[in-house]
Amino acid sequence: MVLSTNPQPPLSNDQLATVLEEVADLLEAQGANPFRVRAYSGAAQTLRQWQTPAHHILKEEGMEGLMKLPGIGRSLANAIDQLTWSHRLPLLERLRGEQVPERMFATVPDIGKALAKRIHDHLGIETLAELEAAANDGRLAQVPGMGSKRVRAVRESLAGRFKPQWYRPVETREATEPVPVEELLDIDEEYRRLAAKGRLPRIAPQRFNPTGEAWLPVLHTQRGTRHYTALFSNTARAHELGTTHDWVVIYRDDDDHGRWTVITSQYGRLRGYRIVRGHEHECAKHYESVTATTSVGSGIVT
Repeated sequence: MVLSTNPQPPLSNDQLATVLEEVADLLEAQGANPFRVRAYSGAAQTLRQWQTPAHHILKEEGMEGLMKLPGIGRSLANAIDQLTWSHRLPLLERLRGEQVPERMFATVPDIGKALAKRIHDHLGIETLAELEAAANDGRLAQVPGMGSKRVRAVRESLAGRFKPQWYRPVETREATEPVPVEELLDIDEEYRRLAAKGRLPRIAPQRFNPTGEAWLPVLHTQRGTRHYTALFSNTARAHELGTTHDWVVIYRDDDDHGRWTVITSQYGRLRGYRIVRGHEHECAKHYESVTATTSVGSGIVT
């Protein structure tokens, strides 16, 4: 199979720096850790001063080459890599309140609006790079309506879509330990508590917000070396069910990436408990442990 050519030129160092500066400004305005703010602003300064274009470094050395530049670690190198070829950065779209993954997926042949929404709902992915990975590792085939021929068409369509023919991705690192549900539930509690007290900055999402009101609280928080962003869900499904102030979406924004949705369970023995969707078994074990320790409540079984 012949890879497609890159449909748009790679961003220049100045263009990349401008985007990273906007990320830093928005993180600062939304109360993120000052270290994160300085990391993005520092990377922007490095790129503005560096004579060799980032896309040349990526061509010759991959992301490992970017990581040799002052102040650019793996997370920033990954962000610069995405920006260079796709001209998009999911973190910035979240900070702006404009991320619409379903619309992006619908630009891929053989994926219409309904299927794009189903992919987003089932897999929780938000970028075309994640869609390509899902098409290659078997997850996309598990989505209803994604037969083998359609998966193959999506895979072929996305192959090389944002990168020129010479591009070779850096080998993926070994997976790190999964984030425990206790940590996610703790972030969920922090977010909802601060949002209820009006102590979080608010952004104006572009979706489902005809008046342009800044109603969506955003939390940037940290657990150890892990950085997270939390927001109420602003999806069509959440609006349809009236759960826009119940469903909390948590993103991991550091060297590793992840996305989780925390909801109030409406069914079974976990009814009324906050759970991480897709991790009900772990949540049940967590609450069972808590009730055993505090002797409050009963009935949570695995």
